Amino acid sequence: MSEALANRQARNTLTRNAALASVAMALLLVGLKFWAAVQTHSVAMLGSLADTGLDFLASLATLYAVRLAAEPADDEHAFGHGKAEALAALFQAGLVSASAIAIGWRAVTRLGHAEPPEHPELGIGVSLVALALTLALVAYQNVVVRKTGSIAIKADNVHYTSDILLNGSVIAALALEVWGGLPGADPVFGIGIAVWLVFQAFGVARNAVDQLMDREWPQEKRDRLTEIASRHAEVHGIHDLRTRTSGAHDFAQFHIWLDPGMSISDAHRVMDEIEIELHQAFPGMIVLIHPDPLGHNDPARGQEVEDAAPSAD
Repeated sequence: MSEALANRQARNTLTRNAALASVAMALLLVGLKFWAAVQTHSVAMLGSLADTGLDFLASLATLYAVRLAAEPADDEHAFGHGKAEALAALFQAGLVSASAIAIGWRAVTRLGHAEPPEHPELGIGVSLVALALTLALVAYQNVVVRKTGSIAIKADNVHYTSDILLNGSVIAALALEVWGGLPGADPVFGIGIAVWLVFQAFGVARNAVDQLMDREWPQEKRDRLTEIASRHAEVHGIHDLRTRTSGAHDFAQFHIWLDPGMSISDAHRVMDEIEIELHQAFPGMIVLIHPDPLGHNDPARGQEVEDAAPSAD
């Protein structure tokens, strides 16, 4: 087994296990929070339950997306299946938005004539348990993201990180409502949770659309690639750089200016040497390099010069 294949299989195992842990955690918390919401009649707890229920659906979507994105390229998907992660993220954003609208509406209708939550100690206890479990899951996901760079697991990690704030809000709402003498705190925190969910959904959707629309890499990342590719002694500059990200995979293509008298064999050697350097800096990246004779330009392609203009040195 090649080292590249072994690394890919190890990465797939890590992302799959992280997604399975997310599904199991969400299922456990749904059961706990459903019981607490029934016992306390708290809007904040109901909002937390709804968010966790959507976490469960989103985790299932993430699990499916991670498995699909790990599939190798085939005849019908020559660039692989990485965009499955972006589609799953877009699905998550829709679920979160629907939840936010429902929670916000119920909280608004309770303002001004809300009854104090019942059995607040149950809601606080369940939220503390949920807080501890979520912290453990987020810590595990952070390790997996550092080792794999998976966008799907990173998105799931961001979502569960927001749950830490949500669980803390439920605890604060119940404590202020019942023991702090602040009637209406529960629906107010429910509205706050709804607003928070809307912002989270917007961020997830924006990142997903960026991938689906093949948005260019951030300029800092593009500059790093340009610096590595153009420092080869036999390269006189690069141009027409195009980049995109699909799931956990980066794609880049560009043209390089070479000595017009260079043989095809030498040009191929130079491109191989550049690819080796780039793969060390961007593991797993798929790169396509096209050689051009020094000074050649094709205005029809709208070339963008990424390095200094070609020189005759």
